[in-house]
Amino acid sequence: MKITKLGHCALVVELDGVKLLTDPGTYTVKEQAGLTDLDAILITHEHADHLHVESVERLLKDNPGAEVISNASVAKILAEKGVKTTIVGDGQSIAVKGVSIEGFGKDHAPIYEEFGLVENTGYLVAGTFYFPGDNFHHPRKSVDILALPIAGPWMKVSMAIDFAKIVKARTAFGVHDGMIMPPSRGLMYRMLSMFVPETTFVELKDGEAREF
Repeated sequence: MKITKLGHCALVVELDGVKLLTDPGTYTVKEQAGLTDLDAILITHEHADHLHVESVERLLKDNPGAEVISNASVAKILAEKGVKTTIVGDGQSIAVKGVSIEGFGKDHAPIYEEFGLVENTGYLVAGTFYFPGDNFHHPRKSVDILALPIAGPWMKVSMAIDFAKIVKARTAFGVHDGMIMPPSRGLMYRMLSMFVPETTFVELKDGEAREF
């Protein structure tokens, strides 16, 4: 599996001849523009750093055969723009050219009680790569590669450490880190490596591609 991190939560995932894009949000408008040969776009939830509607519209013009996969809340927003979405929510699954995509979880992690909650769906791709969106919902399945959120208004680093301990992935890399200056991200990885030695943590930099 080849994963390219465009930034924050926007990843290009390639395996078995299938090319997926996750969470094309406002942090990566420039980086995700012009992507081609996409088979699907996975969107975990509706917050702007995960869903930039104009980018989705542009991507579909450049990739007319691509399927948008998300939950019912995102589907409602995109329907207002005439964008069709295949709904894969908690407990549901689909296959894209033989690559399985399973949905896990229902809610975004709390930010503040008056802020409100939105629907959040984590996705397990090909039974091996887990991309949780903005919550630490355990899929209750074996995870080989974990995209681990390491920063945000809904979490603290101890939560990321505890989640990594529970999931026990072979390898993990950080996402949801667009609000952290790159030189400061290393501290998170040192803490994760210290407290979760059974998982190999890779510092996947913005714009970097790696085979997992």
